[in-house]
Amino acid sequence: MPTYQLTEEHSESSPEARELQDAIDHHNMDATGEREFWPVTLCLRDENGALRGGLTGAIWAGWLHIKVLWLEDAARGAGYGSQLLRAAEKYACSRGARHAHVSSFSFQAPGFYVKHGYERFGELSDYPPGQSHVFLRKQLGR
Repeated sequence: MPTYQLTEEHSESSPEARELQDAIDHHNMDATGEREFWPVTLCLRDENGALRGGLTGAIWAGWLHIKVLWLEDAARGAGYGSQLLRAAEKYACSRGARHAHVSSFSFQAPGFYVKHGYERFGELSDYPPGQSHVFLRKQLGR
């Protein structure tokens, strides 16, 4: 039996972190037969091309997973978040996705997602202390 050594490498952007993510992704695809995967990145830029907001996520196994939806303060309240969300959902539907899911802390925007047809299905209370981590989902194409 081989001998292994545990090392600590605390970086989400390291080549090792990417390799680990790729390994679990391939395992998941092998286990399910679901091989179609599409990254989603939408950017909101100002007139000079500077990034002012955006959405990242992925489509896999018929689901859109929204990982990040962020807008700088100056861009909030003008409908850009709704535009980003609708564009991601439209793209996901074009790739055959039937559902979407996202998580949001209670101090972020769970109400924004509920307003757009998402339903809460889970919550981790007191994470972070005094707040909660909310999980939401939506059936697309209705």
